[in-house]
Amino acid sequence: MAYIERAITATLKQRAAESKCLLVTGARQVGKSTLVKHVFPGYNQANFDDRLTRLQAKDEPRLFFLNHPRPLFIDEVQKENSILEEIKLMVDESDSRGEIILSGSQKLDLMKGMSESLAGRVSVMELSGLSLREINGVSFNRHFVPSEGYLNEREKELKPYNDIWEIIHKGSYPELYDVNRDWQGYYSSCVATYLERDINELISADSLTFTRFLTAAAARTGEMLNYANIASETGVSEPTIKSWISILERTGIVYILQPYSASALTRAIKTPKLYFRDTGLACYLTRWLTADALKNSAVAGSMFETFVVSEILKSYSNEGGDYRFSIFYYRGKDRKASDENEIDLVIQEDGVLYPIEIKMTGNPKAAMGAADLVLDKIPDKKRGMGVILCLIDKKTYLRENLIALPIEYL
Repeated sequence: MAYIERAITATLKQRAAESKCLLVTGARQVGKSTLVKHVFPGYNQANFDDRLTRLQAKDEPRLFFLNHPRPLFIDEVQKENSILEEIKLMVDESDSRGEIILSGSQKLDLMKGMSESLAGRVSVMELSGLSLREINGVSFNRHFVPSEGYLNEREKELKPYNDIWEIIHKGSYPELYDVNRDWQGYYSSCVATYLERDINELISADSLTFTRFLTAAAARTGEMLNYANIASETGVSEPTIKSWISILERTGIVYILQPYSASALTRAIKTPKLYFRDTGLACYLTRWLTADALKNSAVAGSMFETFVVSEILKSYSNEGGDYRFSIFYYRGKDRKASDENEIDLVIQEDGVLYPIEIKMTGNPKAAMGAADLVLDKIPDKKRGMGVILCLIDKKTYLRENLIALPIEYL
């Protein structure tokens, strides 16, 4: 398979040159090992998926580092977190930069371990699946925010995104962009590997029950998170579902989008929304086996929304940014007492709130942005340009402060 240049590469090199230690997180199969080996070919390598390697690192860490000298890349480091203390001692004794690179597929666990052992010594970056920009060879690498500056810069490198439903259905795992890889076979293997390697270490449930849970969660991508509903369908308790959702988040399978909160919004719903990070996996789990069937299905709108949200998150992480404190959604009755209003995404940057609607339409209307006005209630923020991201073929102003954008602007 030909290597696809990753958008994160330049930032990865810069962080390695500046930091004593570099951590690359992301779900399994998104290309972490391939990326690091491609960008840093001269590094020695150790993989903690190998039990003997892991055992030596745990029981005889100094011997482990004699056998694996720096510069060193340690893959799946979350399998043996105790090595972080030894790494701390090593980097404290040296002024060298970028001699230890780590990767792992359990982001939240790793972040906790890093904050306890390597605070101030490690730079953390997240790698996601392939973005639309990467698939289409677009080198533009700024995070999506509909400011005038962003739109002007993005227009210099616009390319048509053809076969968008094929990409939504296929998903973003790099291996799938090998033309010889069978879609169903790949995702079947992906789910089995996930259950065998990650889930066995985190839960005691049988794989059939957990697969049923995975399917129930995938069927609700783009919806508000209802633990009781998933518990009822899966046949396990609500506390168990909360624990399992947390595992999906920790291993990079889902993203939990938090509601926007402000004291002026007194009637906002506080429930987060659930999004799968890869639409191909969500399609496989819910048995949408072709792009045409998906496009014409009742779930097409939620899957399109899931895809767009994922692309926006990738635009942040590929630039080395943190989206957790920048991207929210709003749903509530702060504008009208009788009706609930929703804004699919609220992007917060430099004191400005940008309302984003995601619509699977080629004929957007100004009324689709009616809920944007609720953001005017927040006294210390300014409402920025509203956007309807949709399947229109060119940028179109619907009002002076509302614009319909093709997804090529992502």
